Amino acid sequence: MSLSEKFIVLPFKRVRGNLTPGEMRQASNSASAERIASAMADRFVGVAAYAVMVDMETGDMTNPRVLCHFGETADIAA
Repeated sequence: MSLSEKFIVLPFKRVRGNLTPGEMRQASNSASAERIASAMADRFVGVAAYAVMVDMETGDMTNPRVLCHFGETADIAA
């Protein structure tokens, strides 16, 4: 199992009253992920930037760590 740390930004929107994740964006580093999240914050109900461990063989993401968040977000580890 080959793990690599990646940085993602996940916007959230409301669909029929439920908080739903939007399209994930990848960032090159933690500072970039935080800048992207901040720039997206006014267009979504919530936005969060995460550092995640990715299994390079399967693509599975584990151990999400919140770098920053704006507005309403959901726990993606649940």
